[in-house]
Amino acid sequence: MKRILRLARNNIYHRAYIDPESETELVDRFHKLYYDASEFDGTWHQTHWLGVKTLKCPLDLWIYQEILFELRPDVIIETGTFAGGSALYLAMICDALQAGRILTIDLEPREGRPTHPRIQYLLGSSIAPEIVERVRSEIQPGGKVLVFLDSDHSKEHVLAEMRAYAPLVTKGSYMIVEDTNLNGHPIAPEFGPGPMEAVDDFLAECRDFEMDKSRQKFYLTFNPKGFLRRK
Repeated sequence: MKRILRLARNNIYHRAYIDPESETELVDRFHKLYYDASEFDGTWHQTHWLGVKTLKCPLDLWIYQEILFELRPDVIIETGTFAGGSALYLAMICDALQAGRILTIDLEPREGRPTHPRIQYLLGSSIAPEIVERVRSEIQPGGKVLVFLDSDHSKEHVLAEMRAYAPLVTKGSYMIVEDTNLNGHPIAPEFGPGPMEAVDDFLAECRDFEMDKSRQKFYLTFNPKGFLRRK
């Protein structure tokens, strides 16, 4: 240990080099292990925030709080509420920052969703014109907006969501497309075109957004290529 500390002080102790191809393979193997073990050993399917089921990767949640701290958005739009765990998590981060509220959208009502003064539940399709307009009406002039897309993961639906909500994202803020890991990126290769393919198509037609790969610094993320920052 003394030898390691001495080398570190002399700036000659470095992490072992792993070539990019081997690094990707290593991360993907762990990603598959983590994701696929959920129904047996309780990884992300048994992840809770203060007792509320939250189907997220905890490393992504950490990144989310970093983004909220940096941007301090006034309005956070979430499509796909499910049990409400991620909405509660975001609301409590907003409590700590003393700013922000969450508009969370889902097709189905669900008993037991958490109540919080910063959370507003909207019932309907995230791409229905009346829902999009309702969300738009909740944004005050000059308000900072952050978007999370986590509802129907088919390519067509995600792409429609991106087109609908991208204009609401403020410059420098993010539209985060979740679960881009589906369809073999690297999990669930049988899924078919999904969020990742929607991101590819969207970026090909819209020059206002760019991928921010710095948000993948923890290696494991359910949203590879999904952190889109508005220029």
